[in-house]
Amino acid sequence: MTQQITLAGGCFWCIEGAYKQVRGIVKAQSGYTGGSLESPTYEQVCTGTTGHAEVVQLTFEPLSISVREILEIFFALHDPTQLNRQGNDVGTQYRSAIFYHDEAQREAAEAIIAEMRAEQTWDAPIVTEVQPLEVFWPAEDYHENYVERNPQNAYCQAVVHPKLAKFKRTFAEKLE
Repeated sequence: MTQQITLAGGCFWCIEGAYKQVRGIVKAQSGYTGGSLESPTYEQVCTGTTGHAEVVQLTFEPLSISVREILEIFFALHDPTQLNRQGNDVGTQYRSAIFYHDEAQREAAEAIIAEMRAEQTWDAPIVTEVQPLEVFWPAEDYHENYVERNPQNAYCQAVVHPKLAKFKRTFAEKLE
């Protein structure tokens, strides 16, 4: 039986591109959540006025990968100390957030954040939000597998490819 968790860590292309390679992840789907507008479009979310975050909803096999392992990868993929931004991507749509689907996920998220704070893993305070998923809106089809389908895109070359290369080195044992 599979489970789902929804994560926001900046541009969804980076998050999706990484998790699609992880053993135990059945599906990584880009989308939007956390805002007030129904069925938002990418253009609307990019304005930063809808309240939505760019997210990736992960469907995973808990016997193959735990929520804890998913969250360890998540915190390695982005900087959870940047409020409403990741690098040059600025706005609430790029915030760091964990949208949990059940209480066990909430507890796991709060525990790993508490551990990182206690260990002072980051030089600045962690600003990652932990909140229940209310509704997930799938992104437009052209966002799916975006990095794979658009390797020559300037953003992918400058931002996504280096991030994914570091991810592959760090989590080689978890990749398919």
